[in-house]
Amino acid sequence: MTEADETLGALGESAVLRRIFPRLPDAASALLGPGDDAAVVAAPDGRFVVTTDTLVHGPDFRHAWSSPFQLGWKAAATNLADVAAVGARPTALVVALVAPASTPAAWLEAFADGLRESCAALAPGCGVVGGDLSVSDQLTVAVTAFGDLEGRAPVLRSGARAGDIVAVCGELGLAGRGLELLFERGVGHAGEPDADAATALRPTFDRELDAQLAPHPPIGSGVVAARAGATAMMDVSDGLALDARRLAEASGVVLDLDAVAVGSPLALTGGEDHALLATFPAPRELPAGFRPIGRVVAGAPELRVDGRAFTRRGGWDPYADWDGGSG
Repeated sequence: MTEADETLGALGESAVLRRIFPRLPDAASALLGPGDDAAVVAAPDGRFVVTTDTLVHGPDFRHAWSSPFQLGWKAAATNLADVAAVGARPTALVVALVAPASTPAAWLEAFADGLRESCAALAPGCGVVGGDLSVSDQLTVAVTAFGDLEGRAPVLRSGARAGDIVAVCGELGLAGRGLELLFERGVGHAGEPDADAATALRPTFDRELDAQLAPHPPIGSGVVAARAGATAMMDVSDGLALDARRLAEASGVVLDLDAVAVGSPLALTGGEDHALLATFPAPRELPAGFRPIGRVVAGAPELRVDGRAFTRRGGWDPYADWDGGSG
């Protein structure tokens, strides 16, 4: 058996860890990294931000569409975005992977490469300080991310005030369109996800597919927004309409969005954009990268578009929207 043919089950946990440790990104904040029972990470201002997210084969990704590198990239990016959404700088990740014993070790190496390159591109200095490996028939990735507020107060969902400008940083609707394309045209004759059919969508739809499979959230803009006086902020992960409604409810205000500024209907209802939705005091100039898409109005909490209540649910709810498929 060549090294390329070795599986996680054949190698065992210790050998697998020896293979992937050199590929994982170092964290500048780590005082003690992988290898012991726990890591030690610096918290310079006496606090740390922490968030976690899980990707499960089936509802969250499909093997036929996502390469291991893309999955590693996305696992890091989605968690980095949550740290950025409270105005913090990402510092470290802890990654747990549950995979079938038949998984090739080369798959895990490519996954680790995706983690490393995502951190390097989106949050330089952030790295993997530990995690866990286990075995199951269902591939599952769980990432916990840490961040540093650098002495600032966290930017919450609950701080929007009447008169504020509603703004967004990042693309809206591209990831949703990428998912639509995969379900419409990335399938084989049996209607199941198909790698060749998905590949055939490129290069025509590179931007849409990359936004879905390997997103590039504006991580650094979270700190920029906090320094610019953002009153509220959150990661747009489940769709603009759903997340804007959450921000409105948390703040006890109305968010009135401009349909033209938002863009296509899919920009409202598509999920996994990982843009940053924020509110800023008017008439303050918006920080670089943010564009206005509406305003905050006093009233019973709700989402409006062009002054009218937007009642469509939209967005992603794993309990309501998963079709039960895998592939």
